[in-house]
Amino acid sequence: MPTSDAASSNRAIITVLGSDRPGIVASVTGALAEREANILDISQTILQGIFTMTMLVELGEGAEFAELKAKLDELAESLGVQINLQREEVFRFMYRL
Repeated sequence: MPTSDAASSNRAIITVLGSDRPGIVASVTGALAEREANILDISQTILQGIFTMTMLVELGEGAEFAELKAKLDELAESLGVQINLQREEVFRFMYRL
C-alpha cells in the first residue's frame, strides 16, 4: 500500500530479536510511550525460545528519531537483544521488489 512522503517521513520500523525473557515488550513499548510514539502495527512471535517483534510506529512530536534510537540502543544492551530502528522510507527502499 503506497504512502505519501509526508506520512512515511515520521514513521519508522522497529525490529527486536533475541532470547525470550520477561520485560522486552514492556521496555520497548514504554520507551515509545515516553516519547509519544504511536504503534500502528505490531507482530511478535517466539520460536523455540527466540523472541522476534516487528513494529510500525509513528513518531509523535516528542519522538526525536536520534534520541529514540539512542534509547533503543541502550535498551538492547540492557536486555541482551538486538533492536533496530529504521525510517520507514529507508526500509521500503531497501526491501522493494
